[in-house]
Amino acid sequence: MAAPTAAAAEQAMKKPSVSLLNSVDPTSQGSDGFPADSETQRDDVLDFLKKEVGSDLKVLKNVGDLLEKLKEENSVLEEQVLTVSSSLPPKVSAALSAAEEAVCSVEDLLQRERRISNKLDQHLEEAQPWMDNLGQTLNQVDTIERHVKYLRCLQHIEELSAAVQQCLMTSSVWEAIRAVDKMAALDAGLSQSRCSHLQDFLRETLHFWHKIIKDRLASDFEKVLTQLHWPIISPPTQSLTPTVNGQEISSQLELLVTQLLALQTSYPSPASSATPLCLPIQIMLLPLIKRFRYHFYGNRQTNSLSKPEWYLTQVLMWMGNSSTFMEEKIQPILDRAGAPISAMVELCRGLLSLVKEKVASDASRLLYDDVLFCHLVEEVLQFEKELRSKQSYPAALPGLLHLLLEDATLQKWLTMEKKMAVEKMDAMLSAEGAWSSQYKDISDMDELKAPDCAETFMTLLQVITERYRALPCPSAQLKFLGLQRELVDDFRIRLTQVMKEESRCPLGARYCAILNSVNYISTILADWGDNVFFLQLQQAAVSLGDEGVLGGLGVMEVGRLASLEDSLFASLLALLDRLKGDMMGRLLEWSMREITEKTKPYSQDRWLSLPPQQDQSTMTLSSSACPMMLCVRDRLLTLQQVLTFDLFQLAWQGLAERLNSLLYQDVRDAPKPHRTAGVWREQNTPPSRSSQAVHWHTEKRKERIFKGNNPGPKKEACIILCLNVGSAILLRDLLRESNEEGTDWAGAGDPTPESALNELGVYCLAASDVLILLNLRAPRPGQ
Repeated sequence: MAAPTAAAAEQAMKKPSVSLLNSVDPTSQGSDGFPADSETQRDDVLDFLKKEVGSDLKVLKNVGDLLEKLKEENSVLEEQVLTVSSSLPPKVSAALSAAEEAVCSVEDLLQRERRISNKLDQHLEEAQPWMDNLGQTLNQVDTIERHVKYLRCLQHIEELSAAVQQCLMTSSVWEAIRAVDKMAALDAGLSQSRCSHLQDFLRETLHFWHKIIKDRLASDFEKVLTQLHWPIISPPTQSLTPTVNGQEISSQLELLVTQLLALQTSYPSPASSATPLCLPIQIMLLPLIKRFRYHFYGNRQTNSLSKPEWYLTQVLMWMGNSSTFMEEKIQPILDRAGAPISAMVELCRGLLSLVKEKVASDASRLLYDDVLFCHLVEEVLQFEKELRSKQSYPAALPGLLHLLLEDATLQKWLTMEKKMAVEKMDAMLSAEGAWSSQYKDISDMDELKAPDCAETFMTLLQVITERYRALPCPSAQLKFLGLQRELVDDFRIRLTQVMKEESRCPLGARYCAILNSVNYISTILADWGDNVFFLQLQQAAVSLGDEGVLGGLGVMEVGRLASLEDSLFASLLALLDRLKGDMMGRLLEWSMREITEKTKPYSQDRWLSLPPQQDQSTMTLSSSACPMMLCVRDRLLTLQQVLTFDLFQLAWQGLAERLNSLLYQDVRDAPKPHRTAGVWREQNTPPSRSSQAVHWHTEKRKERIFKGNNPGPKKEACIILCLNVGSAILLRDLLRESNEEGTDWAGAGDPTPESALNELGVYCLAASDVLILLNLRAPRPGQ
């Protein structure tokens, strides 16, 4: 075979293999025949040529072999393509044949299903009559079974009823009670049954035999009680003494009580909130109920709306008279029977039911009669008090007070309390001795000097408190508390009106009595604020959010009430304190007017004419000061006699402060010639010595009132003006230098003006005021 030419070799190099070109997408080839977006394929072709041809292009001996090899590969590939193309139609046809066979199979199955379904429907139609007949038969069997059970239950009831009858005929009471107990258990088992007629029959049968047994036992029980002299209507004259056959009667009593208890437990109790009374006690109450209805119902004279105390007292007497019998005869039997019952409490419960019915009936008829309604409330409250105290009736059980909490009754009660309180306030303030103390002649009991009207008013509030204290409902108690607060404010307004009328003469007896009244009411209300009962009401008001008590209060005020920092009477106390302060100010201003007039001669004296202190053997009061001191003495003596001790203390302290300021202003405003030290020592004389000079007649507390020299500007002014000449000069120079140097003054080793004044006992006066006072001193030689 001839070797290829160089042109053919070059052409072969430019024409890539078919197998290589087949892997290239023609749409992505560039101008050079290779993919423009893939440089890796181009590199692979070049590597292939280098490997097969070699790097030397002049040696082309392998190009022919490479061409032949590529042609062979191309032929093989074409044969494979033709082979695959020729083998594809038989496989598709085979798949289509399989699909047709599957469709035929499904159609066969559907036909078989339709045939079987038709046969099944035909069979069900043929079997339906049999099924209907069988269902009817089963229903009949179920009905027969229920009828059999029903008849068996009836038979069982009849058997139990016959057993009870047989036991009663043979006087086997315990066996009869057991049979009744089984009947009650059967009734409980049928509680969820829909056989209403069977339930009614069973309960009627149970009630029938229960009543027969109870009547038989009650008859025997009443005979035994009669032998024991029950009921005890009048107070027993002596202790319960045993009769001749006392042991036998006691045995019969215990047997009957025990049987009655067992009979009661076998009978279903009615669905009510109240626990039924013990059956023996119910029988014991029968004669008392009969007597009560005989005397306090109908047209009997003892049935009077104006005399509720008749039946209330009668019931309390029955309770008291029966207590010994119940404790000695009945309670031991109950204890041995294991019954957790108090015989006396059960008797009280039974009698209370009678009283509740009677009180409820009377209260509704008395809502429009104020006098009789108030009387009924008073008697009910007294009955409740004696019931809880004398009969020891448990607080957990309701008494009669809940009857007074009905809306109409409670509102009527509140209205009457307010009406009667207002009437009494009008009467007490207009009474002849309203502003005088009933204890004025008894010194040990008249410390508060409370006028009769104030004491009567607070007694009225206390009585109202005692009336509603026992109410079982905090919300109702808070309504009465709101009424009390309203009454206190009303009384305060009345006192203010009377005070304004008497303010023309604040030192009068009535004006001071009003001031004592305000102080007395404030003291009592402050004590009530710490009382346990009112603290409990305070907590109840916060927890309930009662608008009648908390209305108008902010969050802070309610928080203070909740933490017990304030009391329910805080607002009233603030108003009373304001009134007390206003009245005290008027009184002191009136007193100071007269005292100021009396000080004019004293302030106009020529003090240089007074002898020096060393020329006097004892300090005496200036004649011009005597009217002033006598006036002070008279005013304090008057206030001491008409005011309480705490008010008198406030009065003399306020008077002392005003007199102190008056004299101090007199010192500062004193004209020339300057005053001498003698007059200042006179003003600095302790009040006790001055009072002795003017025959001060006060009570034994005088030394407590004037204990020590009262500090103030006047006293400190006297200290400054009574200094020795040398000390006064040094102090004046110190203050002058301090005033000239200003705040930066600090002498080497010299004390400050404040420390120098403190050493002398001067704490109130400023340095500038002290310097003014030092300049008021009479001049000395060389000054």
